[in-house]
Amino acid sequence: MKSGDMANLKQIAAELSLSVTTVSRALKDGPEVQPSTIARVKEVAKRVGYVPNHHGRALKTGRTLMLTAVLPMETRDYLSDLAKLPLIEGMTLAARQAGYSLSIYSTTPDDDPVESVQRLLDARSADGLIITRMVSGDPRVKLLLDQRIPFVAFGRTDLDIAYPYVDIDNEQIAYDATQRLMDKGCRRIALQLLVAKDQASAMRLAGYGRAMAEAGIPIDQSLIGHGTFTMESSVAWFDRLLASSDPPTGLACANELGLLGALHALGKRGLEPGRDVHIVTRDNTRLARFLPAKIGVHSVDMADVGHKLIEVLESRIANPLGPVVTVLLQGKFDPAE
Repeated sequence: MKSGDMANLKQIAAELSLSVTTVSRALKDGPEVQPSTIARVKEVAKRVGYVPNHHGRALKTGRTLMLTAVLPMETRDYLSDLAKLPLIEGMTLAARQAGYSLSIYSTTPDDDPVESVQRLLDARSADGLIITRMVSGDPRVKLLLDQRIPFVAFGRTDLDIAYPYVDIDNEQIAYDATQRLMDKGCRRIALQLLVAKDQASAMRLAGYGRAMAEAGIPIDQSLIGHGTFTMESSVAWFDRLLASSDPPTGLACANELGLLGALHALGKRGLEPGRDVHIVTRDNTRLARFLPAKIGVHSVDMADVGHKLIEVLESRIANPLGPVVTVLLQGKFDPAE
């Protein structure tokens, strides 16, 4: 216990005529302390602004009461990074509810994901990790399982191994989007995919492919776009498709930024979404609902995703040998107005 802690405890003990030991146990909800005493101690502790020193406790227990989320930043694509805020908010609030602090370990596109995780493991600065941006055969999963560090993945990888994850059903969202565009009479359907190596892109492609196969429509690779889909890159890609001799009549957008770029490309050509080209987008921020355009939207509550990630991680820390929890969340569809 640090001296600052002790001074605070002595102050509370003196005010209530209790021993420092009793105060300390009461603040930890010790079963040997009367509930009425616990209530009195906590009331005074709140008034005097008592803050327990977690670092001291970590030395004794090996626990840091810190959870760390590894979040890749896009860098220079600020709106993409802004879209991560609901996820961070959900994780922060859920961590606090569970008695943890949340730290964000932000990486750049140049950082090696495995090296980033290894640095965190070497630092031993957290009781559990949240990893994101899953890739095919993601080596971080095996590394963390081997090291027996509690973790949860936001997303899935194609390893034949049990690990805890929370994911969004991107395959189902893309399948549903493609079917809805077909229902509008579209046969030339363009598909935006984000970074090709990310598993979320592979799942979107699988959903799109399944819907096209069921409808007996051959896939035209020229209609499938890979990229980070900033607004600028989306404008360039979709404008190129619209200029082709057989332009798309439907578009499944990867996210809000891809959507904004596509709408800009349509506007430049005097084309109207919902009339000349039908659009369905995935949306993490509710932005699409405020645009004056007819767009079908699969909305995903990223704050809820953040909550679920912390819940799964907390259960893993509490029971490392318990059942491996996996959560698959659906998008909620709002048709075009």
